[in-house]
Amino acid sequence: MDAGTALPSLAAKTNEAAARRPFSLAARAALTTGLVLAAFLGAIGWTLSRTYAAGELNKLQDRLHDYTITYIAGTDPRRDGTPILPDSPPDPMFAIPGSGLYAVVLGENGFHWESSSALQRDFSFLHPLQPGQQQFIGPVDTELGRLYYYSFGVALDVPDRAPVHLTFTVAQTEEELESNMAVYRRSLVGWLATLGVMLIVLQLLLLRWSLTPLRKVASDMSRVERGNSDHLDSQYPAELTGLTERINAFIESEREQRTRYRNTLADLAHSLKTPLAVMRSQVESSSDLPGATRTPILDQVRRMDELVAYQLARAATTGRQTFASAVPIAGHAEDLVQSLEKVYAAKNVLCEFDIEDGAAFYGEQGDLLELMGNLLENGFKWAGHHVLLVVQMRQQSGRSRPGLSLSVEDDGPGIDEDKVEKVLQRGVRGDERVKGHGIGLSIVQDIVRAYNGELTVDRSPEFGGARFSVVLPPT
Repeated sequence: MDAGTALPSLAAKTNEAAARRPFSLAARAALTTGLVLAAFLGAIGWTLSRTYAAGELNKLQDRLHDYTITYIAGTDPRRDGTPILPDSPPDPMFAIPGSGLYAVVLGENGFHWESSSALQRDFSFLHPLQPGQQQFIGPVDTELGRLYYYSFGVALDVPDRAPVHLTFTVAQTEEELESNMAVYRRSLVGWLATLGVMLIVLQLLLLRWSLTPLRKVASDMSRVERGNSDHLDSQYPAELTGLTERINAFIESEREQRTRYRNTLADLAHSLKTPLAVMRSQVESSSDLPGATRTPILDQVRRMDELVAYQLARAATTGRQTFASAVPIAGHAEDLVQSLEKVYAAKNVLCEFDIEDGAAFYGEQGDLLELMGNLLENGFKWAGHHVLLVVQMRQQSGRSRPGLSLSVEDDGPGIDEDKVEKVLQRGVRGDERVKGHGIGLSIVQDIVRAYNGELTVDRSPEFGGARFSVVLPPT
């Protein structure tokens, strides 16, 4: 068995969860607002563009109508009924050939008159109108391009003759109308785009301000998780008060339950240990029991005592907690080593530290003492003269609390790879001649597993003995 795979890694699950992470509230609101705003401004732009186009078309019709009336007012018939058109046009563009503004008059008996701008142009698509009849048509595809034209039918009175029927037509290409529309559209798009950007920025600022209480809740939760605060203590809006009160109640309930659990286990330990101690004392002091009977009973009592010690230590392991205080490591490591140096004073073991400044364990203090104490005791037990404790923090972006890397090395005989799995089993000792219950490393495994960590056993590159390494992931 590869010691590096003793406990499963959570990297794959973490990456999968991150890939499925939904949009944030801010992203959802910004996306929704952007889509709604784009649709709204688009509808406004389309409406304004259509309104402007209708207004420009009405203005064109009125202008062509006015030109037509001007031509009609300046026209007089001769005695023979031949109409005389005015010499001065209402607009200089009528005198420029191909200017795009044309005037045409149709009359009876093949009468046809064109302004200078319309000479040599084809206006065969025009038709005479009855007196009083008028029409505005366009755009019409012609050889001159797309035209809008206004026609008006009149009857001019001639003394002692029948009225002269004429149809006055003024036409204009759509170039001017389209040019005005293009200028208006560019201006409209520019202003609407500027307005849209301003509204989006304003919306983002309002959204950021509106979500400030939620960010405050997240920040306070991170402080609680890191152990910098006992509960959420900020003032929140009424909509979040119920949520934060329930979170505080949950935090308090979790801590109270954990305390009651530990107290119950302590009472249970005392209740079981005392009867076992009495039983052992009675059996050892009894003179009525022969040795052949006393020894098996004492062995069973010892095994019961070891089993109770292991199960209580395993049950007392709290494991990874959402709301845990940071437990400094350096001070507790010094206390443990001082105690072990007294116990193993005869071996004259030197324990060195390589502990990162500010290194802390995010969990129960009892779990840290049990984890580090068992590893250090194992190192003192097997070491020749040297033990090394290395502690480093493991930072990871996106995680509120860092992970922990802890290893204990010694200069003892070490552990062969084929014996690692056996040594990590409960109740097994590396050397039966060495005093101990053989449950320390098994307890270490349970604690590491409870914190979703990983325990590996290999050779110390510096001392040549065993190296026990524990890696706890960031949370």
